[in-house]
Amino acid sequence: MSNLPTTLPAWLALLESRHAETVINMGLDRVLAVKERLQLSFSCPVIMVAGTNGKGSTCAMLESILMTAGYKVGLYIKPHFLDFNERARINGDMASDETLVAAFNAVEAARGDVSLTYFEFTTLAIMKLLSQAGMDVVILEVGLGGRLDAVNIVDADVSIVTSVDIDHTDYLGDTREKIGFEKAGIFRPGKTAICSDPMPPQSLVDHANAIGADLWLMGRDFNYAGDKQQWNYGGRGQRRNALAYPSLRGANQILNACAALAALEALKIELPVGAQEVRTGLVTVELPGRFQVLPGRPAIILDVAHNPHAAAALNQNLGNMGFHRYTYAVFGSMHDKDIDGVIAAMSEHVDHWCLATLPSPRSASASELAAKVQSVQPDRDERTINVFDDPGAAYANAVSRAGEDDRIVVFGSFLTVAGVMAARKSSLH
Repeated sequence: MSNLPTTLPAWLALLESRHAETVINMGLDRVLAVKERLQLSFSCPVIMVAGTNGKGSTCAMLESILMTAGYKVGLYIKPHFLDFNERARINGDMASDETLVAAFNAVEAARGDVSLTYFEFTTLAIMKLLSQAGMDVVILEVGLGGRLDAVNIVDADVSIVTSVDIDHTDYLGDTREKIGFEKAGIFRPGKTAICSDPMPPQSLVDHANAIGADLWLMGRDFNYAGDKQQWNYGGRGQRRNALAYPSLRGANQILNACAALAALEALKIELPVGAQEVRTGLVTVELPGRFQVLPGRPAIILDVAHNPHAAAALNQNLGNMGFHRYTYAVFGSMHDKDIDGVIAAMSEHVDHWCLATLPSPRSASASELAAKVQSVQPDRDERTINVFDDPGAAYANAVSRAGEDDRIVVFGSFLTVAGVMAARKSSLH
């Protein structure tokens, strides 16, 4: 085994080359086998978060509040924008290349002849790293679905499903009921199962009840009330009053905050958190690419919205921003998404489309996107459509045309936002 990579970039390149042929390999048997060999287990509470939208925000709020309260917090979150290390956080800091390489070596030694996808291998490695880091609490974000996601080899103490909407239909099914069942797969008998979707699919409720999970539903077991200045959380046995709104902007963040506070209520014996720590944690939470408004003019908004549900929330947030003369959209998308639905949700505000092909075999081409904009938003006055080979070029075009009173919104995929982040970074150097 002496010819293993010694650097993180070399390791990631090897993993990508190994599994070019198997994109997603459903089933947990192989991952469970390697988990046993790694003797992977957590000696602290584990919170697992799944959902169509809102997963990352909920994880970030939990991390922020718990760190404010003085706990050592491990977080597995994905995907990354610029560095793979963003996926593994220890007390808010990215894991080092060295610790990741050591974890990759451990998984490689344990897997023997078991073949693992890129996602399975890296998930096992990051979980191994977090399990050995002396954490007080570990937060794990589920990648896709729940039931068959590699993260689900761990039994969480608290499982959260944030929202259930139509996405990844090839793998999860094409109805909210089918998708709700997949996401409910992270629930465990006798353990807290939280759903912050105000309209939970019946399949999720039925599955939680069938396995004997302790189901907490928004509006039944916990809720919120508020005015323009502040809001209150009410749970089964705990109230949190006079809270500031989360620093993450947007319409759905209050639902995500409720899910986080319900999880903390369920763990209040193991991880007590005071009122001031909750307030501070919500005010200081940061998460790139979620309605992230960059300073300066024209206004630039980065948002990873890539399905109609998220695009509708983004559109609503744009409507709340005040007057901007023109809105330039830098948009790229995977071809398996509901692209028409995303464009329709955004067409109210977008005047000029700068369309990009993404650096992925799954990308829709910019010219495909242009045809869809033509059909979904046919008769907008003065509307323009331009196509580009990559998000950086599309963004450069928007910047060159936008005036001080305009705004540029970058959305459609993690890869759209990551491409623009990388272009902005290189232009600063």
